[in-house]
Amino acid sequence: MERIELDNVLPAVFSGRNNIVSDLWLRKLCFEKGKSYLIEAASGTGKSSLCSFIYGYRKDYDGVICFDCSDIKNFSGSVWTMIRQRNLGMMFQELRLFPELTAGENVILKNNLTHFRDEGQIRKWFAMLGIDDKWTEPVGRMSFGQQQRVAFIRMLCQPSDFLFMDEPVSHLDDANGKVMAKILYDEIRERGVGVIVTSIGRRLEMNYDAEIKL
Repeated sequence: MERIELDNVLPAVFSGRNNIVSDLWLRKLCFEKGKSYLIEAASGTGKSSLCSFIYGYRKDYDGVICFDCSDIKNFSGSVWTMIRQRNLGMMFQELRLFPELTAGENVILKNNLTHFRDEGQIRKWFAMLGIDDKWTEPVGRMSFGQQQRVAFIRMLCQPSDFLFMDEPVSHLDDANGKVMAKILYDEIRERGVGVIVTSIGRRLEMNYDAEIKL
């Protein structure tokens, strides 16, 4: 996948409003592979809806969203399965980790499905992000910031053209945020992925190709 295009998209719940002020809603916008984007949003402006639209969980919007010129509303379940396996990596705001499994098990479980990374690389990321000592710790016993780092590494074990992260640093300190940004720069440079980051306050500090006000 090379491009994600939005054309006059608006959540159905906002239909009829005449006071929409946004760089994204009701506009034409294109996310390109190999570039990075920050979507800054206030609460209630549709950030979670946007994530659900792009990941195919919801279709309750007006306008058109296309992946490489194909309208995603026409995709079958099998096509969505393929896209999520090959083209989209998603770090959800609520993380969706298995609390009874250890940090290492949460990541290795994903990687055993994709066979995308070797364990040495995964453990290197754990060390870089300061959670190498949490490898055998059940996720349910970890802080939310530690869990965010586990979810981030798990996302990197997914083959993808675009990495979509919903508030990835809401509970991280600046040092770990910088490490996360470095890893993403490496992914952009080495794999040519597109990176889309959302924020309603604390932002992941990168030199974004575009900053968008939702």
